[in-house]
Amino acid sequence: MNGSVPLGRLFGVPLRIHWSAPLLVLLLSNSLSGRTLPAWAPGHSAGVYAAAGLLGAVLLLASLLAHEAAHAVVARRAGIGVQDVTVWGLGGVTRMGRAGTPRVQFAVSAAGPLTSLALGGLGLATGVGAHQAGAAVLAAVLFWTGWANLLLGVFNLLPAAPLDGGRVLQAAVWRRLGDREQAERVAGRCGQVAGALMVFGGWFEVLHGSGAGLWLLLIGFFVSVSAGAEVRRSALETALQGVPITEAMSSPVVTASDWLTTERLLEELPTKGRHSVLPLVDFDGRASGLLAVRRLSAVPAARRAEVRARELAVPLSRCPVASPGDSLVETLERAGMTLPLLVLDGGRPVGIVTAHDISRLVEHPRPDRRAPGPTPTPSA
Repeated sequence: MNGSVPLGRLFGVPLRIHWSAPLLVLLLSNSLSGRTLPAWAPGHSAGVYAAAGLLGAVLLLASLLAHEAAHAVVARRAGIGVQDVTVWGLGGVTRMGRAGTPRVQFAVSAAGPLTSLALGGLGLATGVGAHQAGAAVLAAVLFWTGWANLLLGVFNLLPAAPLDGGRVLQAAVWRRLGDREQAERVAGRCGQVAGALMVFGGWFEVLHGSGAGLWLLLIGFFVSVSAGAEVRRSALETALQGVPITEAMSSPVVTASDWLTTERLLEELPTKGRHSVLPLVDFDGRASGLLAVRRLSAVPAARRAEVRARELAVPLSRCPVASPGDSLVETLERAGMTLPLLVLDGGRPVGIVTAHDISRLVEHPRPDRRAPGPTPTPSA
C-alpha cells in the first residue's frame, strides 16, 4: 500500500504501517478523551481522560494488528505465502497468496473476525473486573475497546468482499459450485452493493449532522471500489485461463544496456519501440532491471551525461518475472497482478507482458481458445 513504511515483523511476517494509522490513533484518542470517557466515567481531570483516551486508541490499534495476525498465522500454517501486513486508518490489510481449497479459504477468512470477537469478549470481561475494583476510567476504556472489537468482528463478517465475510461467502459458493472465479464474482457483486449502501447511509448521516457518517461513507467507498476491482480481476482471470506466457508476451523484446547514460538512451529511444518500459541487460546480456522510459526525461539536462540507466531502473530482484513455459494467470496471481512482467529464459529477456498485451488478448482472443468450463469441486 502506497504511503506505508516498514515497522519490523509480526510472527515472521513483515509489518508495515500507513501514515493514516497514527492519524486514526489521534482522532480516536481525541474523541475518547473529549466525549466518551467523560460521559461514561465523569468526575476526573482532563489529564486522566487524555491518558486513558490514548490508551484506548492504542488498544484498538493493537486489536487491528491481532486481527490481521490471525489471518497471517492461519494462512502460513496452510502453506499460503504471506507478503506483509499493513495497518491503516480504516483497518488492516494482509497480502497473501490464494487458498487452494474452499476449506482453507474459510479458515483463513474467519480467523480475523473470530479473533476480534474473542478480544471483544475479553475487553468486556476485564472491564467488569476493573469496574468492580473501582477503576472507573480504566473500566470505561476496556468496555469501549470490547465493544469496538465486537463491532469490528461483526462488521467484517458481512457477506461482502473485500470484507472477511465476503471471503467466507466466496468459500461457500466455491464449495457449492466448484468454480472459484464465479465465487469471486458473487462475493464482489455483494461487496459493490454493500459498499453503495454504506456510502448512501454515511451521506445521509452527514447531512443530518452526524460526524460518524463520514467514517461510514469512507468505508463504503473503499468497500465498493475494492469489490469492483475484484470483480474485474475475476473476469480477467476467467478470460485468460489456459493462456501461456508465450502467447501473451511481446517478442522479440527490445532491451537497453544498463551502463548507458541517460543522454545516450534518449538519443536511441526512437529505435527502441513504443514500450513505456525497457528491460535492461548487463555486459553478459542478462537482465538487470526494468526502466520506465519517462524517468529518462525527468533527469536534469546537466546530469544526463553522468546518470546511467541502472541508477534509474527497478532492480531485477523487485521485478515480477516469469519463464516461457509458465501459465499467464498463475504468474499474474503470483505477482499480485503487477505489470509489466519480464519473461526470462536462462536469465536473458525473451519477452515482456504489458497491460497493452493483456488488453489485446482479452479483446482479440485466439479462435481456437475456448472459454474454460467449471473446474471440478476441490476436496475440502
